[in-house]
Order: sequence, then C-alpha cells, then structure tokens
Amino acid sequence: MAPYQLAPDPASPGERLTVLDPATGEAFDEAPDQRAQELDAVVHRAHEAWRSWRTDPAARAAALLASADAVEAAGPELAPLLTREQGKPLTESYAEIARTAARLRWFAASAPETRTIADGREVHSEIRWRSLGPVAAVVPWNFPLQLASAKFAPALAAGNTVVLKPSPFTPLATRLLGSVLSAALPEGVLTVITGREPLGALLASHPGIRHVTFTGSVPTGRSVAAGAASGLARVTLELGGNDAAILLDDVDVERIADRLFWAAFRNCGQVCMAVKRVYAPARLHGRVVEALAERAKAVVVGAGLDEGTELGPLNNAAQLARVERYTARALADGAGAAAGGHRLDRPGYFHAPTVLTDVPPDSPVVTEEQFGPVLPVLPYGTVDEAVEAANATLFGLGGSVWGTDLDRAEAVAGRLECGTAWINHHAELSLAQPFAGVKESGVGVSGGPWGLYGNLSPFVVHRPQEGRP
Repeated sequence: MAPYQLAPDPASPGERLTVLDPATGEAFDEAPDQRAQELDAVVHRAHEAWRSWRTDPAARAAALLASADAVEAAGPELAPLLTREQGKPLTESYAEIARTAARLRWFAASAPETRTIADGREVHSEIRWRSLGPVAAVVPWNFPLQLASAKFAPALAAGNTVVLKPSPFTPLATRLLGSVLSAALPEGVLTVITGREPLGALLASHPGIRHVTFTGSVPTGRSVAAGAASGLARVTLELGGNDAAILLDDVDVERIADRLFWAAFRNCGQVCMAVKRVYAPARLHGRVVEALAERAKAVVVGAGLDEGTELGPLNNAAQLARVERYTARALADGAGAAAGGHRLDRPGYFHAPTVLTDVPPDSPVVTEEQFGPVLPVLPYGTVDEAVEAANATLFGLGGSVWGTDLDRAEAVAGRLECGTAWINHHAELSLAQPFAGVKESGVGVSGGPWGLYGNLSPFVVHRPQEGRP
C-alpha cells in the first residue's frame, strides 16, 4: 500500500471530532474539529490557488488524470477506512472509489465549447466561459467519496478551486482522499476541512465562496441556500428523494424481484434515489410482498469488513432512531411486517431489512424519506391511482416503472413528477447524464456537461467584422 500521510491537523489537540464505527457503535478514531475562524485562511488560499489553476486547461486535465490514478492506487487504504466509518460492505467501498476515479477521468476530458452568435449583425460575437472562483462542497455521510467527487471533479475541471466539507460522521476517508489528491494537485486547489456544524453553513456563507454545492436534507439545504444568498453565491442543492416504483399488471414479479430489492436496500437504504415506496397492482400485491420479504430474510447483514456481508449497519444512532420511529409508527397504525420490523439485537446500528404491507398511505414511512432498510409495498386499483400516489409528495428526485410492455411503461414513466425515470431498473446513472430533482428534491443540475457548465460563467466578446472599423 502507498504510504499516504494525512496533512497536519490544523486544530489544536483539544479540538477533536470523535468518529464511531457504526458496526459497533464505539469510537475508533478522531478528526480535527475545525473552527469558523480558520475559514478565512482556507478560502484565501483557495482564492490564491485559483489565480493560476484557472489559466491552463491542459495542465488541469493532466492533473485530474493523475488524480484518478492516485485514487485507484490508494484503494487498499481508502476502502477499509471508508467501510469502517460509513458501514457499507467493503466491495461497495471499492466501487465508490472506482466511481470517484472514473468521474475524475470523465471531467478531465471535458471542456466548455466556445460558441459564435449569428444574429444578423455586422459584429462577431463569441461566447466564452470563465471559472467562478472558490467553490464550497458540503457532502453527506452516505457516499462520502463518490458525492465529493461529483462536486469537486467538475468544479476543478472548470478551473475553480474547492473547499470540501464532509459530514462529521464520515470525515476520515475524505481527509485521506484529500491527502492522496494533494500529490497530483497544486497546493490550495482542493482543501478538506472537517468539523461539526455550523462549520458547513459558515463555509457556505463565506463572502469568498462563489458557488455552493450541497447534498443533504431539505431543512439543511434551505439553511445553506440562505447562507449562500448573503454573498450572492451560486447554489446547487440535491436534497433527497422519496422515489416510487410503480409495478404494472404485466410485470414478471420473479424476474424483477432481485433488481427491485437492491434498488431499495443497497447501502442499507441510505441512497437519495433509492426506491422508497412500491406500488403494486392489487392482484399482484401479495406476490410482490412475498418475493421482497423472501429476499429480505435471506440477505446477509453484518459488519462491512466481514467477508460475505451484503448489508451493513445504518451509519449513525440518529438515523437508526429515525428508521425505528417510522417503522413503529407504521406498525402501530395497522401495518404488518412481512420481514423485519425491528432493530437487530447486537452492538452497532443494525436494523433488520424490513418489508411492510397494509401500510396506511398517509404514514410517514410512505410520505417522508425514511432513508433506511424499510420498504412499504402498497396496492393500487388503477394506474391513474398509482401515478397520483407516486406524485403525492414534496419530493421529485427519481421514479421507476416496471412491466413487460416497454412502450406502456415509458408512457407511465412520462407522467412521474421527478428528474429521472427508469424503466425496469432504478438508481443507475451515467457520468454523462444530468442529475436533478424537481419540487423539494433540489435546485440546479449536476452530472455530465451540465455539471461542468454549472461551474462556469459565460463571457461574451463582441468585435466588428473584418474590414469594419
């Protein structure tokens, strides 16, 4: 393994952030708990680094390619640390690292296109693109590295510098990632800061920040947007979802059951675009519940570092309590647990994979984002009823339709109020596509060239046509 070293802690020994292992609930390491007064120096260094970083696109592309190589080489160190602090199985941590490297390579090959405006005037008008300056990237705990790269890769490719703030639950792998990248990037181009709130909110409101990109909850997103508004910084917000999967009456239940199960339960359900509600035709409802419950009972739940683990713990005690609360409320209101329905009696933040039936449609486990290994399956009478129920939420991130007649399924998908709709699969994204939500699922667009241009500002130059004074 490469001997990567973490940067010296900027905080004093007394200012520490304890990091817990979600598989045990016990502390296993610490990170700096940085303070607001440190932000001025951090943002100033990012601004100074921006002066030269923005000037040489070829050098930036080379640095991003070298960064991708460095991330892959550091996989044996990064993956176990990510699993230890986040909880996911080790194979998923390696997949997250691979995605991080792939995104760096994709944006290394991306460049904005200079365009000419042809409007009939005797003037040559050209649209060029300029970077914005220091970007604040505030990242949650469910995919710390992958979501960080979704923010810093396009920002760096566009010529900006980045100050990256991970969740206080998962600071360690991100700090190590920052150290790995420091070997490929000039000083000050990417800086990782760690600490408790309100550090992220203060970073977002810092007057030297020109773009704030945030992934997290709706209430925190509103706070971040309000802070960014004080400096008129651009904002990109991805605020979660409550994705519905609609199964049509021609669906092959057994054929799609595995895909549907993992679309809901991957990363212990802690995925913003996971399936969080299933709507099944009344005549197939029992078969769907049975198929999903069978898989929930068979899945191997354990510590992410244990060989054979398929589903790890929830990341933190607060999230486990939220999932328990939503599940208990549904059961108290008359729902039944076809599988699970309770936390597991072991150390750590483990909850049994749970499939709920007979759930009242106004139960919080249906109307809100539970963000855990709990899936309500609801019957419907007509497709119109299913679509209306799927859209009856303040979220609008993703959705899916499952059936044999693809044309019919696509027509139903077109009625979903969301940013991305899938047919017979869910939560699969290409690096080349846009990712955005509607309603309270977000503001702005990330992913693909849209993510690149979201980190740029147009600069228009007019000059007379040749031969004119």
